Amino acid sequence: MNRSVIEKISKALADETRLRIFEGISASKHMNCGEIVSMRGVTPATVSHHLKILSEAGLIACRREGQFVYSQAVPETIVAYARALAKIARGKKAARRR
Repeated sequence: MNRSVIEKISKALADETRLRIFEGISASKHMNCGEIVSMRGVTPATVSHHLKILSEAGLIACRREGQFVYSQAVPETIVAYARALAKIARGKKAARRR
């Protein structure tokens, strides 16, 4: 995982609302936008914005079924992110893999 990906994930998770949305999605098999709106009490447009950032960081995957878009966590991204942070903590540069 290269440094720009680490930064993108870190920025995505640094926002309190996005972190809570990610926690909610991670705790369930999948969630649709309406479920996230009711969970956080934010507007659908705001949820959509946060989902886009989480998706671009590779933290969630979204799929459309009819009129609903379901989001689910991508645990492999968190595993790779944790490994990259551990390397940084040990004083090694993050590997240049994608």
